[in-house]
Amino acid sequence: MDLMQAARDVESLLEAEGRLVRLKTGTRTIFVGDVHGDLDAVERVFTEASAPGTVVVFLGDVVDRGPSSREVLTRILLAKLDRPRAVYLLMGNHEAWGAVRFGPADFWESLSREEASALSPILLKLPFAAWHEAGVLGLHGALPDLPTLGHLATVAIPGPPWRDITWGDWSDRSTSPENLTGRPTHGPGEFIARAGRLGVRVLVRSHQPHAPTYLFKDRCLTLFTSRAYGEGPRRVAILAPGKIVCTAHDLDVVEM
Repeated sequence: MDLMQAARDVESLLEAEGRLVRLKTGTRTIFVGDVHGDLDAVERVFTEASAPGTVVVFLGDVVDRGPSSREVLTRILLAKLDRPRAVYLLMGNHEAWGAVRFGPADFWESLSREEASALSPILLKLPFAAWHEAGVLGLHGALPDLPTLGHLATVAIPGPPWRDITWGDWSDRSTSPENLTGRPTHGPGEFIARAGRLGVRVLVRSHQPHAPTYLFKDRCLTLFTSRAYGEGPRRVAILAPGKIVCTAHDLDVVEM
């Protein structure tokens, strides 16, 4: 099955999921950071996630930058069709070509006009976040300024909460709302306030390839799972059944 057919087939599943995925308790969950066209990383993840009771959450930005974006997105969508309650793809900024144009966008620019017009609205239906009752929330960028997680269903694309979710950065210093690249950037005070309102004990996110793995007394875990920026470690995070702590692992060496 090709990419476009896989996307059309998965659309109804995305509509049924809504903006917030609620992860099952008692399952082993693997959170995956940006893979950016790194097919080898995706295959390693699916190999390690083949055990029964394992759920995989891709935190967005699976396309652009790397050499195999089309293959990566096709692989993930086919896995979603095969195991709809065990594979989840969340929206990153690189899945949102239909809302905000950006660069580099080599995947999107490689598509025909017809393909891009058909695919982009489907990917705008991706969930924003995945919630585990242990208090762990997975999303792409930063926590939105919302009263509750239930308000994710009301977030408009584009808009300030959506921009935080898909474009937001974190810093261990107090910062202005926008950094020099125009991406919303938030410091420790904003993290504590927003996490408190949303009931988030630990945030697992991606988006910043050079951010510290752990911030805010280990309550903010940043993952990057691609070689698109060089030969650094490709990390995933694992939430084991009955645990409340997500731990980062090097995808290239860990036995998960």
